[in-house]
Amino acid sequence: MGNLVRRIVLLTLGWEELPKSVSVHGAPAHERLREPVPGVLLQADGGWVLLDTGFNTALIRDAALRQRFYPGVDYVPVISPTGEPVEQALADIGVDVDDIHAVGVSHLHHDHSGGLKLFAGKVPVHAQRRELEYGLSNHPEPERHAMARIDFDDPRIDWRLADGDAEIAPGIHAVPTYGHTPGHQSFSVELDESVGGGGFVFAFDAADLTENIEHELAIGGFVGVAPEETVEPIRRLKRLATERGFTLVPGHDPHVWPQLTEHFHERFGPVGAQSHSHLVAHPEGEVPA
Repeated sequence: MGNLVRRIVLLTLGWEELPKSVSVHGAPAHERLREPVPGVLLQADGGWVLLDTGFNTALIRDAALRQRFYPGVDYVPVISPTGEPVEQALADIGVDVDDIHAVGVSHLHHDHSGGLKLFAGKVPVHAQRRELEYGLSNHPEPERHAMARIDFDDPRIDWRLADGDAEIAPGIHAVPTYGHTPGHQSFSVELDESVGGGGFVFAFDAADLTENIEHELAIGGFVGVAPEETVEPIRRLKRLATERGFTLVPGHDPHVWPQLTEHFHERFGPVGAQSHSHLVAHPEGEVPA
């Protein structure tokens, strides 16, 4: 086996202003959050691996497309007015988008797969087979579940499809956590002994918030399952993390994400040239109702 993961960098690829009930089933209707859009950059054998890619900016900035894909007022995507979030976030740490060796996508929702256009025809993209099959089937049902087919229906994408657990690179494993979407996957990341060992399990949307994990609360978004069925993937990830001695990281927690971003920066040091972020974190992760 080659070297395991030698560096973790968390990227904030935008923000989402939304009802808390999107993340926690049954949360009071008046409670709202400003949640980070996650990306995870991993230094592995062969180069950098990116987990998730944020929004497709064209669907937000074009008025007609925004009306189609974001017609309501409850959910508001927030990105910088220019540029591509993935390219900007990478540039902020001194990494070029062409340095990405492979991409893993947790699922095909528009806040996770919108940046795949930057990698089509360039690098392998890892996903669960059942996720892509659902996304490409029975139009327009997937779009009603926040999957924009234009994000992933590209013949240039070099799909590497898994049917369950799969290794993406040494130390990076996909863990099926179906429920939020038909083929959602989380990721287990094991660090090399040269950087202290240990590891992390990134839940992504199998568990948005810390309270989903600590109190085993059903998530608010699900496809083809009852809400209570989304608790079992959370328990599975908790067991995996406990067995491996890893830390389980929620996908959209507005408190945990910036704290862990700083933790990794302090643990591993800067990747390259630093610059100020294009997006400033809201101090409490909350927005007015």
